[in-house]
Amino acid sequence: MCLFLSILLVLCQLLTPGVTASPQTLDEGKREASYGVYRRPLGHDPETLDPPRIGDVYSQAVAHQIFDGLVRFDQTLTITPALAISWKASRDGLTWTFTLRKGVRFHHGREVTAEDVVYSFSRVLDPKIKSGAADLFMNIRGAHEFREGKMRHVSGLSALDRHTIQVKLNEAPFPFVSVLAEDHIKIVPKEIVEQQGEAFGLRPIGTGPFKFVRWEREKEIILDANPDYFDGPPKLSRVVYRIFPGEKFDQMLKEFEAGQLEDTPIPSKERSRVTRSSKYQFIRRPLLGLRFIGLNVKQKPLDNRLVRQALNYAINKEAIIEQIYQNRFYAAHGVLPPGILGYNPSLTKYRYDPERAREVLARAGYPEGRGFPVLRFWSSVKPEEAILEHEAIRRDFAAVGIKLEINYHTDWPSFVTMLSEGKASLFRYSWYADTPDPDNFLFKLFHSQSPRNYTFYQNPGTDALLFQARLQTDLRQQVEIYRKAEQLIMEDAPIIPMIFYTYERLFQPYVRSVEVTGLGDPYIPMRKIWLDRK
Repeated sequence: MCLFLSILLVLCQLLTPGVTASPQTLDEGKREASYGVYRRPLGHDPETLDPPRIGDVYSQAVAHQIFDGLVRFDQTLTITPALAISWKASRDGLTWTFTLRKGVRFHHGREVTAEDVVYSFSRVLDPKIKSGAADLFMNIRGAHEFREGKMRHVSGLSALDRHTIQVKLNEAPFPFVSVLAEDHIKIVPKEIVEQQGEAFGLRPIGTGPFKFVRWEREKEIILDANPDYFDGPPKLSRVVYRIFPGEKFDQMLKEFEAGQLEDTPIPSKERSRVTRSSKYQFIRRPLLGLRFIGLNVKQKPLDNRLVRQALNYAINKEAIIEQIYQNRFYAAHGVLPPGILGYNPSLTKYRYDPERAREVLARAGYPEGRGFPVLRFWSSVKPEEAILEHEAIRRDFAAVGIKLEINYHTDWPSFVTMLSEGKASLFRYSWYADTPDPDNFLFKLFHSQSPRNYTFYQNPGTDALLFQARLQTDLRQQVEIYRKAEQLIMEDAPIIPMIFYTYERLFQPYVRSVEVTGLGDPYIPMRKIWLDRK
């Protein structure tokens, strides 16, 4: 059995028992669909809907319904066909051949061809795009030369005929098909993208079950059903993403209870009330997600590892989870969440210890916090529970002699720009897995060349371990390498892990056929949902 499939089987065994409410699929019955409009809340405006440029969960949730890749995850996180109806690999795993479904058309009417696939894969590698998935394609022949501008085309990508694509690799540390379900790696129409440039992310055209109609900033994004979808037309006629900038959970719940939304996240203060009621459908399950406080290691005094360690000791995250979030989440003491390959319950942890925080801070040259500058903390979200959490962090820091200034910037695209430009000292950030693999957390967030490394953390030892893990074919040895990398990261402390997420959401009683995996909300196949308003 290949390595990736082994990983998926382990994950499925770990994740499936975590469903504690209604079953993972709310209704599998083959009843006649009640066509209708589905209204979903979105906590921010997406940054873009152009797949390789996507860097946030808001963009991902919408784009996932508009585009297809060659393959996709099913409800058990198994790789299944999408635009590619079949594929095969050479005996050494270095040559992969994909056969496209015939007759699949983009939303503007043209048939998808192998040239579109070659173009879409090349865009992921284009340095101008700055795709977060580029590292996954660096083992394709000619990828380095293409990114360095030495070649105009990626030599390892070719269209053998109108419906056949061949990919040649320099090395095969894992089955190449295993990365192609990632949401950055979707197929786009070449001529439209070249015509529109960056504006394509505002008016996207894909092959997916829903077509883009309209995007009104800070209000809504509208998608209509694609009646010609290759896997059958969606059961819904329209999906409306209603935007609540700053993740206004209280407002979302209020409108849900008024019948203006088909689902909603749950504000922690309302959790006990709404989950006791049988009026709505409640789904709870493990989620491969982490929230942390990022520490910009390029800014003083956060360039001092002892300072970063002291900050980790200073926060009582267990009290925050109990008092503010009603124990709906789990305290995070590392990067990899429970349920993912490589999760290490024996990881050396930073326990809440204000005395230790003061001691380490003194060793860093700031006894009792004397001479320590005011730290500026930034958040893109401002629901009541987030405000309470940030105030708790401020009190914890003050107890060890550190002053914290809390700032809110709820325009997500400009917030991300601020992070990428290194303008935030401390910041609240969440990461949800794109694929069920430890590499998706450790490499994406901490490799020195990753565009998602907003802490600007650099350690050659960590980089070497992460590359070594990718090349390792023995599962046990790979796990050990990832655990070493995670331990090194936590010793360097570029982040303060706060919580491991669980998926909790309310659905109206008439919503049917919802599938939720450990990858969470963005990967819900909206094409399967139908509304039974009887």
